[in-house]
This record gives sequence, C-alpha cells and structure tokens, in this order.
Amino acid sequence: MRIKTIARHLAVTGLLLGGIGLATSVQAQDATTITGGFDVGPGGFPKNFNPLAATGGFTWLSTYFEPLVIYNAELTELEGDLAKDYKVSDDKLTYTFNLAQESWHDGKPFTSKDVRFTLELARNKASGSLFAARLGDIASVDAPDDRTVVVKLSKPNGSFLSILSQVMILPEHALAAMSPETLATSTWWSTTPVGTGPFKFKRYVSDQYVELAADDDYRGGKPKVDVLINRYFESPAAAVAALRAGEIQFTYVEPDDAVSFKSDSNFKVIEGASYVVNYIGLNQKVELFRDVRVRQAIMYAIDRNAIIESLYGGAAKPANCGYVAPHLLPEGLEPYAYDPAKAKALLAEAGWDKINGDKPITLLTYYGSPQAANVMAAIQSMLAEVGINVVPRVVDTPTYNGIVYKEGTPDWNAFAMVYAGLQNGPNPAGISPGLNKSQIPPAGFNTMRIEFDDLSAALDAALGQTDPAKIDQSWQQVCKVMNKDLPWATLWVANRYGVASNKLRDFVWTPAPAGGPYAAHPERWDIQ
Repeated sequence: MRIKTIARHLAVTGLLLGGIGLATSVQAQDATTITGGFDVGPGGFPKNFNPLAATGGFTWLSTYFEPLVIYNAELTELEGDLAKDYKVSDDKLTYTFNLAQESWHDGKPFTSKDVRFTLELARNKASGSLFAARLGDIASVDAPDDRTVVVKLSKPNGSFLSILSQVMILPEHALAAMSPETLATSTWWSTTPVGTGPFKFKRYVSDQYVELAADDDYRGGKPKVDVLINRYFESPAAAVAALRAGEIQFTYVEPDDAVSFKSDSNFKVIEGASYVVNYIGLNQKVELFRDVRVRQAIMYAIDRNAIIESLYGGAAKPANCGYVAPHLLPEGLEPYAYDPAKAKALLAEAGWDKINGDKPITLLTYYGSPQAANVMAAIQSMLAEVGINVVPRVVDTPTYNGIVYKEGTPDWNAFAMVYAGLQNGPNPAGISPGLNKSQIPPAGFNTMRIEFDDLSAALDAALGQTDPAKIDQSWQQVCKVMNKDLPWATLWVANRYGVASNKLRDFVWTPAPAGGPYAAHPERWDIQ
C-alpha cells in the first residue's frame, strides 16, 4: 500500500527523474594511475580546495592534506595521524600531541609551529574557517619543541578530538605572509597547495579533474601508484556511466545502481551506514515555523516509512531525533507516525491559513541526484495534501553554502526550508554545530538559526560530560529535547554505497559523514 501511495505522490508532481550524461574523459591513464569520482555524491564537495571551508569532500582532501588525528576506517575510534600519539589529562582540559617526523611536499620540515599556526588560523573567522566556533574552547596552543604540541581548553569538550580529525594541518612557511582575509579566497588552494599526505598536488584542470603525484618520501611508504586523479561529474549517473566504461575505477552510487552492480563480478559494492541524519530544516528567522504545532504537523504529514521503502529500498531508518543508534535513544520518544489528519488539525489550531495558507515556500537543497529529486517530490506532494505549498529548488553545494552561510541579513525566504543532512556520528557531538545557538554562521553550521535554550543547554551539558558512565545518557537527553521541540523535521538515516573496480587492490572507502576523513591509506592503493 505504501509503495502505491508514494508512486501516486510522485506521479502527481511529475518529477520522477532519470537519464545519464557522460562526462568528458581525461587523459589516457597508464598502469600506475587510479582515477575516481571521489567527490561524487553527498560525501563530496567538488571544486572546493580549502579544507578550512569544507563541509564535505574529505575523502579526497585527505590524500594530500592530513589532520593530527583521524578515525580508523571502521569509524569506531580515533588514532594518530600527523600526531603519532597523544595524551589527554584526567580533567579533559590538556591535550598533548607527539608529532610524527614528516616533511611538507616542498621539502620544508613539518613542525609543531605548523600545528599552532593552523589552529590559530582555524579559530579566526576572517579566514573563512567553519571551525572558528567549534574550536572556541581552546585557551592556548603551545609548541615547547618541534615535535610537541600542547593544547589547553577552557572547559571540557567531548567533541574536541573529533573536530580535530577534520582540521587539516597547513604549512606556516607557505601561508603566514597572507592575511586571513586574503587566504580565504586565495588561488593557492587550487594551484600550488602544499600538504604532508601520500600524494602531492600536480594540477587542476578547471571543472574537469584534479591530478596528484606520488610523494616518494612519504613516511608511510612510497605510494604504490604514481598518479591519483579525481574526476568531476555532473551527477552520480554520469559517474556510473564512466565507471562501467572503464574510465574510472571508483565512485559513489545511488541505491538503485548499487543493486545492478552487485551481480557484476567486475565490481565490488561497498555499503555502510552514512552516519548522516537527513532532515527538513525550518528556518527560525521565518515566522512560519515559530509555532511548534506547525513543526509537528510537518512531521505527521510525511510518510517516512513509505519513502524509505520505495525510494531507499528499505536501506534507511526513520529518525525521531538526530540519532538512530540504539544507545542514544531514550524511551518514550514520539514516533510521529504518518497521520495527515492530525497534521491538518495542528495546522488549523496554529492558524496556518492566516500565517501562510497556500503561499509557496522554498524548499532548498544541495542534493542533486534523481533519488533526492524523487524524495523531494514525494515530500512536496505529501505536504500539499495538508495545505503546505513547498517549491523545491536544487542548487550545487557552493551556491547552497553561499545562500545559507551568508553573513549579515540574508534573504531568509530563500531558504525558509531546506532538505539537508548533518553527521550524527561516529561522535554524537557532530550534530552540535548544526543546532547549538553558539554555532550561528559564520561560527558554525546552525544555518537554520536555531536558538532553543533547552536544546543548547542539553548539547552543552553533553559536550562537557567527562564521566564515561553518563555520556550516553547525556546524548539521550539531547535526543529527547530534539524530539519534543523539533528544531528540525528529522527524517531518516540512510545507507550509502560506493562501487570499486575489481582491478583495485587494498582500496579503502567508507561512507563517512562529509567524506571523512578516515584512515584510508591511499599510499597502499594499487591497480592491476
């Protein structure tokens, strides 16, 4: 019944999408080249080269930049990267990092001064860094010798190491002469960047591909392939066509394509939880969504199970807060089961006809796949049935970021509602930048300008919890408040899929939020 219902919703909107567009092939590759669509799909961020401004794309960025610490490939624990090891004081206020012996790609030595420079730059809003508020608890960064960094916090922060896993360390000698404002828009990132990773930046062919060359002196060993190429594609479908044609050896794929690859012995399908909660963001600067009854009505109006069954093939779990992991879910959550009659009643109580009625509301997204279009079409139709008229608008990620992160007084109606995603793990603190009132842009990712006191208090309490026995309970309280106050209309957490050619050896890809980073060890990747 639900599949028929969802098909009816999609038929009403006329937005079932399909079609494949082939991307132009790059140069012929030799036997020691691996080419992939590393920025395809929701974990990518094509044509962004600045890791301080990255909201995704770390799968690729981490092939030539590196953080101090990094998640293992299973996303179960953090391990050292540029920090070969680290210690945390009992009071969770002092972090001591012992650095690996490494050189920058231009031959200059990597030292503790580079780490101090990077953290100071990342905390500076003028640099365009999205980490400024997230690193706001840093009280001091000391470099007592070339191989040691000591970071002291003003208060305990349970997400600190997880945040550091996405802060790519940058070369002081190459960037210190630039002002933070200049650095934010510098062409250095896409022309002559210098990192410490297993591959060196070689060239960017505008809008087509990025090419890296092996760093023969990498501390983890000389990479097994000479060249690594990241191809750009207009859509996952175009990347799939290139994969089938043998032009690339890896890409993210939509669930429907994953099914077709499973029966093809030439490829390996990689499946895993996304650790990303998809949600409809309700801009709190727009009067329409101030009344919690309106937010509740949106939840009741959307048949999430029908969408999961028909458009995700069952490969997703409904989310009634920012989490779906059992240890983070308290008892007694409101399930917001599909109930359009209840949605209509709540809207009537809230006076929706006077608040907005059938006036169109923009539903903005950066998800450009056919699957996402079908999801938005279904949501559009379901909301229309209860009297909410949304108009989907799809833009690329840079355009989306330019709209929602705009400083000053943006056009709030340009993103009154968004269909988006934010990581909900592996560290549960990952949702704090999107919900905490201290994280309003440009400080963080709270693009919906949510300033709910109870929610921020719950998030701050969980972030500051140092007793391991109470940590899960603290995040359960965050879930409980989210479920009650509905800062977002939470939808689901879906699985994600990658497909790799069987020609690849020791290749690692994990469907991580924002593309990671995680310990993929690109220096070990090989190809037949």
